[in-house]
Amino acid sequence: MESVIQEKGNLSIHTENIFPIIKKFLYSDHEIFLRELVSNAVDASQKIKKLASYGEFNGELGELKVTVGLDKEAKTITISDRGIGMTADEIKKYINQIAFSGATEFVEKYKDKGEDGKGDKGIIGHFGLGFYSAYMVAEDVEIITRSYKEGAEAVRWKCDGSTEFELGPAEREDRGSDIILHIAPDSEEFLDEHRLRGILEKYGKFLPIEIEFEEKIINNPSPIWTKNPSELSDEDYLGFYKELYPFSEDPLFWIHLNVDYPFNLTGVLYFPKLRNDFQGQREKIQLYSRQVFITDEVKDIVPDFLQLLHGVIDSPDIPLNVSRSYLQADGNVKKINGYITRKVADKLLEIFRNDREGFEKKFDDIGLFVKYGIISDEKFYDKAKDFCLLKNTEGKYFTFNEYREQVKDNQTDKNETQIWLYTTDLKKQDAFVQSAKKRSYDVLELGTVIDSHFINALEQKLEKVSIKRVDADTLDKLIEKDVALESILSADDQEKVKKVFEEVGENKTAHIVVEAMPVDELPVVITFPEFMRRMTDMQASSGQRSMFGEMPLMYTVSLNANHPLIGRISTTESEDEQKALAKQVYDLALLSQGLLSGKDLTQFIQRTVATL
Repeated sequence: MESVIQEKGNLSIHTENIFPIIKKFLYSDHEIFLRELVSNAVDASQKIKKLASYGEFNGELGELKVTVGLDKEAKTITISDRGIGMTADEIKKYINQIAFSGATEFVEKYKDKGEDGKGDKGIIGHFGLGFYSAYMVAEDVEIITRSYKEGAEAVRWKCDGSTEFELGPAEREDRGSDIILHIAPDSEEFLDEHRLRGILEKYGKFLPIEIEFEEKIINNPSPIWTKNPSELSDEDYLGFYKELYPFSEDPLFWIHLNVDYPFNLTGVLYFPKLRNDFQGQREKIQLYSRQVFITDEVKDIVPDFLQLLHGVIDSPDIPLNVSRSYLQADGNVKKINGYITRKVADKLLEIFRNDREGFEKKFDDIGLFVKYGIISDEKFYDKAKDFCLLKNTEGKYFTFNEYREQVKDNQTDKNETQIWLYTTDLKKQDAFVQSAKKRSYDVLELGTVIDSHFINALEQKLEKVSIKRVDADTLDKLIEKDVALESILSADDQEKVKKVFEEVGENKTAHIVVEAMPVDELPVVITFPEFMRRMTDMQASSGQRSMFGEMPLMYTVSLNANHPLIGRISTTESEDEQKALAKQVYDLALLSQGLLSGKDLTQFIQRTVATL
């Protein structure tokens, strides 16, 4: 048996295997090649600026724009820059040694230079694989380059995607590089000027060096998030919003993000006017890394409820995978997530405290967003509880604590629990709202798509508060007091009236009861249990089927024993007159709850007209 000798060595990677991997797997979308090559050209331009600022380049910087050229006949795409260029030795080091990042070495060398000590600011690449993304679309790639270094000669490098390359002298008068892609037959879609312009505008719209395509500059090198807020006006922020979302309404307000510890993060987040169908307004935040567009899928960076915001976040500290296409789990991601939540909450609280009236005017538009945050994020709730507003049917706004004070004297039940009444539809539930107002009860408006979940969250967070829809029961049961009304009807009369309504109702899903209510209360009140209503609303807002399936909802028919009409039914000797009167007031109650339709509704209208 052969003995095993202990030894140490280096793993060898066979480069002939790298090109199929790059072409098929490294980048999820082949259009990324243009982002990578243009980003490299921007890097080279940024580097020459830095060297000049450090006193290591004393020549004329001149115009530093990056140019993208298209030649349909030659089937080539050329990316040209006037950056630092490369010598023959640098090509061998940075191009022939795959995955050795020149940007990484540059950053390490100059990391302590500059006034802010951040030598890496503005240098994009960190992986060294960006150049080879060219082979996703090209069968041959050429580099013609000349280094900024004094006495440097121009060099030409060429490779057809195999492990063999050519390196030799070339003609180039100025410093910088031309990357020439000879497009492969299966990628000729990229020889279309509209396609190229679209890619450039998507990924390079805010690159820090001017990008020229077809003799036009396609980018804004100095977007507002790179500037100091003190330099900017409201018009600047609104103009930038229109640049991002040309067909959108103006935002309500915005937050300028700017932090350099414990991570670097800049950006501007806008609060749009939210609609009830807010799912369509998500994924509008764009993530950049040093002004290079990365993605608009920011669910790991931005908490779920904040994805309703619009705008831009830019951070070089966001961990990306090797293709820069996906976020990777990292401690910084959680820190950024928490910072954005805190910053948004602080901004809303500041606006509320500085301009309560203006905040109230905006709250109908941003309330959906604030409530979503309260439901889903405990840290946001800790601050939002001081500025989240409740609106009553009179159009007045209250914080949670203010509303406690508003209703504590009249809407505290016998168990010392405050009962907050609400309506989801002021018109449909008007009769119930008016009944509550007769008793000086206050009623909130909570009818947005998210309010059923919001109500649940509030009940869990607020002590000794129960929130009930105004038509979930009779008022005496919604807010139970120690004082009970006496019934005018005797027990026999109550039973008699109940049987009449059971006969005219013919509905096994209705539970009929006789209750002592105020004389001026409705003769018949139809209610659904709060639990059943709320669960149905929550499931509807989530797009789920009701947990009660196709079963008709059980409802309660409460007969007001003290109302004259109910008293008249109990004293009338004619059974036909009893039933006719009961049928009319019963159907009127059903109509108020939207439970009367078809033939029954037609007959109700006919009977009503006949009595006029």
